[in-house]
Amino acid sequence: MRLTAPIELMLFLYFITYLPNIIATKLVTSLPHEGFGRALTGLETLPSTLIMNLVMTYLFIWLSGWHREANATQIGGRRIPIPTKYTLLSGFGTALILFTVPLSFTFEGVSIPYIQLLMRGDILIIAPLVDLAFGRKVRWWSWTALVMVFIALAFVIQQKGELGLPPLAIATVVLYTLGYFVRLAVMTKVSKSGDPASIKKYFVEEKVVALPLSVLALAALSLSGLGSQAGQLEFGFIEVWTDPVILPLVFIAGTLTIVSIFAAIILLDARENTYCVPLERSASLLAGVIGAYILSLGWGLKAPTGSEIFGAFILIAAIALLSLAPRFDRKMNAARAEAQ
Repeated sequence: MRLTAPIELMLFLYFITYLPNIIATKLVTSLPHEGFGRALTGLETLPSTLIMNLVMTYLFIWLSGWHREANATQIGGRRIPIPTKYTLLSGFGTALILFTVPLSFTFEGVSIPYIQLLMRGDILIIAPLVDLAFGRKVRWWSWTALVMVFIALAFVIQQKGELGLPPLAIATVVLYTLGYFVRLAVMTKVSKSGDPASIKKYFVEEKVVALPLSVLALAALSLSGLGSQAGQLEFGFIEVWTDPVILPLVFIAGTLTIVSIFAAIILLDARENTYCVPLERSASLLAGVIGAYILSLGWGLKAPTGSEIFGAFILIAAIALLSLAPRFDRKMNAARAEAQ
């Protein structure tokens, strides 16, 4: 994989991988399961998905050779990657993201575009604050895209009239936002250079911590008693492995692994967070809206509302602005330099 490829290509690969992941996740938790006579809940599907994601990511780290760039220690004659104090902290934040993102697609009566708007909107507010805190310049197009996405978020919530989320969904949004704040802050401090070696080092050190922690965090959240989905860990951790549903869950875990790689490359681009974060978040939200339409047409699930579509159009415009404005700016600067 060429880490020096244009960020737009990485964004496209992220989008086309994320779209089937969203569709498969929503179907597994929306269509009736033969053994239960109802759809499975997020806490019945996520444990195995995250465990398989852990195994697949570790295999990728080893087979790709990315582990050679990471900080490591020798154990039994083998070189074992270990995090630094900063990537350890980022691993805690990423663990929160890893289990809250797929969990967000599983809440009954909560549309994919709506929950994504809530989660993405919080991150877009955090992004410029992190940039400013670390003294990074935030360019005009990044601020403009941020405002556009914020308008989309505010409009959808205003049209809905209330949050309308179950307790576990609210906890999911809060934990996701906290996780991203920690992750962006650490990325910006130690690894946001766009250098391929730095990206590999950060990815490996972060994931060796985040993946096992995400499984533990899911178990802790389940045992906390939040929402009607709590207490369903026996199937999710044990019985699911011999159930036919394990096949689509393997697909979900595989696409989740690929998405996480592209997301890290995009977010670790050398440009400011207020550029990279709206770009990545808008693409994920667009995948959610398109996925919701596919689910509606193919399986009769609820279609996006008019306000959610309006929000999606604003996000498409924000993606176009973030992609084109830097090019125009470089051309204008080059023209000024030639004229001098």
